[in-house]
Amino acid sequence: MADGDPTPGLWNWAIGKRIDEDRVRGAIAGTLERSVVPLGADGMIMCDVYAVGGDFPTLADVYLAPAEVAETTAASAVAVRLDAAVLLPDEGLDPTRYVLAEPDGTLRPVHVDEIETDDGPERRGLRPCTGDDCDRTPDRPAAA
Repeated sequence: MADGDPTPGLWNWAIGKRIDEDRVRGAIAGTLERSVVPLGADGMIMCDVYAVGGDFPTLADVYLAPAEVAETTAASAVAVRLDAAVLLPDEGLDPTRYVLAEPDGTLRPVHVDEIETDDGPERRGLRPCTGDDCDRTPDRPAAA
């Protein structure tokens, strides 16, 4: 949407180490240059942060992110601020494929196994993306 209005979208990220929820919200706020509040609080951008098991034990659900900021760009900047990898869903059809924003800001396609638990999804077994489904990068669609 124009003029910085929030979108009704949702970003679901998994962070590669346990990080306090205030620090996660602060990194997102610094990246977006907007206030980020806990889910249920009064604010334009809300973020629920919780812990699970697995190789990416901190989950962050960002609600109402601004439309003018690409999710991969935001995740890359947050990874740098937190000095931790941030995993976000890939928009392809392969449910094991994700985009990894590394602590240096690099984006790359990866595969991860996901197990649903009572606490939330746990992601394990990060491996490089190889093969036909990996002919594209997070910023470039696959060749037709």
